[in-house]
Amino acid sequence: MAETTRITVTLPTDQVTALRKLTDNVSGYVAEAVARQLRHQMLGADLLRHQEEHGAFTEEELAEARSRIFGAAGSDGSASAA
Repeated sequence: MAETTRITVTLPTDQVTALRKLTDNVSGYVAEAVARQLRHQMLGADLLRHQEEHGAFTEEELAEARSRIFGAAGSDGSASAA
């Protein structure tokens, strides 16, 4: 099990109510959301660094990436990452 540190976080009451309806482990849910956001930000930084070194992604590269991420249905750019 990973080492943990106890902190206090203040959230809007309606978010806490919604969280408690979704899970009985609010800490675990929040920890996963934070981990996901950290991965997202690190990936964004990596992509920017790549573009600084190699130039902007071409439309073909972006289409291939969409296809790999979303499958053939997302290759037209209409897929959403929601």
